[in-house]
Amino acid sequence: MSRRRAGTRAATKAATRGRRPAWAVAVLAASLATTLVGCGGDSSEPSAGSPGKFSGRGPITLATGKDTTGTIQEQLDRWNSEHPKEMVTLVELPESADQQRQQFIQNAQTKSDAYTVLNLDPIWVAEFAANQWIDELPAAQFPLDRMLPAVVKTGEYFGKQYAIPYNTNAGLLFYRQDLLDKAGVQPPTTWDDMKDACAEVAKLPEGKGVDCYAGQFDKYEGLTVNFSEAVASAGGTVVDAEGRATVDTEEAKKGLQFLADGFKEGTFPEEASTYQEEDGRRAFQAGKLLFHRQWPYQWALANAKDGSSKVAGKFGVAPLPGLDGPGKSSLGGLDLAVSKFAKNKATALDFIKFFSSEANARTNLKVNSAAPPYAGLYDDPALRRQFPYLATLKESLSGAVPRPVVVQYGDATAAIQESAAAALSGSKSVDAALADMQRDLSAAIAEK
Repeated sequence: MSRRRAGTRAATKAATRGRRPAWAVAVLAASLATTLVGCGGDSSEPSAGSPGKFSGRGPITLATGKDTTGTIQEQLDRWNSEHPKEMVTLVELPESADQQRQQFIQNAQTKSDAYTVLNLDPIWVAEFAANQWIDELPAAQFPLDRMLPAVVKTGEYFGKQYAIPYNTNAGLLFYRQDLLDKAGVQPPTTWDDMKDACAEVAKLPEGKGVDCYAGQFDKYEGLTVNFSEAVASAGGTVVDAEGRATVDTEEAKKGLQFLADGFKEGTFPEEASTYQEEDGRRAFQAGKLLFHRQWPYQWALANAKDGSSKVAGKFGVAPLPGLDGPGKSSLGGLDLAVSKFAKNKATALDFIKFFSSEANARTNLKVNSAAPPYAGLYDDPALRRQFPYLATLKESLSGAVPRPVVVQYGDATAAIQESAAAALSGSKSVDAALADMQRDLSAAIAEK
């Protein structure tokens, strides 16, 4: 698992030659910022593909990030048993989102047919559609009306559907219910509340050796997510409705200051500076964290009764805290798209219908607590009894905000990661880090 974003910027620049001019990027960002997520808006933009041109049947591949849940192959086995002449082979990419994106881009640049169905981070859909690396999909053939509207929009580009939600995601605050109860405190709604709760738990004998809080702070895509959440939770934006970088504001400063102070004051353990999702999950399950910012998938793993989790049955879930009240999550998830260079696209289309179905989403929720894109599942009484955090997750999703939607996304996220990491390590002041981020993020947005 890579700890650094080696070579991604160079790959991105090579991959983005010949794209739309800067004004089109600004128009895109503005249209996206008017919704929770995704790429809505100007239907006059030329299409990067046409729905209905899905011919050819036979074997295909599913390219996706490393399956840390261990459940995807079981789903493919179900498909393969019923479609022996149209079998799907799993192509597992690295766990790191940055490395996944780099491999997807390299495959597209060479016009390779090695990847058929792409399981994309929603923030990449605009970039891949703009570069004509994925095909427009026939939206009417999918039950999009049963999905959360904001989640559906993550697969849109200029009003056309280029990807279908496989799952969605919003950040949650996992907390040790047993320790908070022992200390007589409630789950926090603000950053100060969280620090106060940590101080109270630290007084307990049971609190010895338990660190306060961790998120995803390694220098990778998770840092962009956590920084964006901190800024939004302080009332700011990273990119505004006009598509301009907006990290030279007091709100952005308060957000980054919270993260930098966390390490400086010891609220965040030093080792959390290298945490990606799985590192923090293991620390939480080992009983080393009082609070952990994480995606919903942690629920099932942390509740495992096989001895792998020391906190099974001892934790709860709440919305992320913010500066003056509940915070805002970044919107995550995975969207399924078809490579423009793939073969057997008719099979690919049918497979996406199967893989993104409500039945499969229900199974994913039950097996690995993956957040479903289907609205009705959040209100299902039986599921709510089994997963009491669903109401909290629905609340978090309703207020979630997208990461900066920029067609040159690789350079944008690199700019954020570079400056945010410098502030967290103390090698730059928060003011200097944000000044550099404002400059570099503006350049990424304007890049042709």
